[in-house]
Amino acid sequence: MYKKEIKVLDCTVRDGGLMNNWQFSDDFVRAVYNACVQSGVDYMEIGYLSSAEAFDPKVVGPWKFCHDKDLRRIVGDNKTSLKLSAMADIGRINLDDIPHADDSVLDMVRVACYVHQVDKAVELAHHCMDKGYEVSINLMAVSKVNEHDLDEALVDIAKSRVPIFYAVDSFGSMFSESIQYLVRKYKDALPGKEIGIHAHNNMQLAMSNTITSIQEGCTMLDATMLGMGRGAGNCPLEILVAFLKNPKYRLLPILQTIQDHIHPLQSSIDWGYHIPYLITGALNEHPRSSLAWMDSERKNDFVAFMKEMHDYA
Repeated sequence: MYKKEIKVLDCTVRDGGLMNNWQFSDDFVRAVYNACVQSGVDYMEIGYLSSAEAFDPKVVGPWKFCHDKDLRRIVGDNKTSLKLSAMADIGRINLDDIPHADDSVLDMVRVACYVHQVDKAVELAHHCMDKGYEVSINLMAVSKVNEHDLDEALVDIAKSRVPIFYAVDSFGSMFSESIQYLVRKYKDALPGKEIGIHAHNNMQLAMSNTITSIQEGCTMLDATMLGMGRGAGNCPLEILVAFLKNPKYRLLPILQTIQDHIHPLQSSIDWGYHIPYLITGALNEHPRSSLAWMDSERKNDFVAFMKEMHDYA
């Protein structure tokens, strides 16, 4: 599956932070960064760009904000081939709070939005491009979007200057046929733009769906170490790197960081395969209910959760 145009983006800290409010130690973030550098990964998404009034810094850690002083504490001036990315949610970042790229160690801003926010996403993305950043738009929860609304959104994206658009399986509910259909639709509607894939693993299909996306022409591939991410997590970086057979990527530094820093967290953070996450994926529902269930004393009462979700769905 060697394709030289493929680029791998690690989002362990950004997506994994959804499980612990981005309360990672500096040693943890630095270990992930060093592993990305040493393994040849192309991009590391180190967190979010958020404005101070959007979140309480007593609740969320520094990687929800990615202030320059925190970034430089970890990466210095990042004199490496690794590019650094941060995600920006519509409505949670003020334009004036985004520094010019010349004054930041960040290389890329990925704008996350829902379908009714596409116009605002394009505005934010253009703003970031004008400040010197690489940019993508990641359309979330597309499995819930009707065809007409998606078509209208794609028209807006096609007219924009944004060069990268992501197929995002937010709920981990898609099968390979859905990914194939979606990526083909995006490529037909967005000639000349690069398509990426961000897969969640509720149905244990994140890796196979990523493979399908590669076969259909996706070239920006998201993954996380040990699949660490919200709920069931994401496509595991170590499996993806092993699969790609690209000599520029090295597996050993990733495995070392998993062994030393990430695997130990599984004793306190319940990401990965758990049946409540499977249930919300199977029902194409947001994982917030399964996350709440996993935080309750009934986390192992799978039948009760299925019955509750069946009534809800």
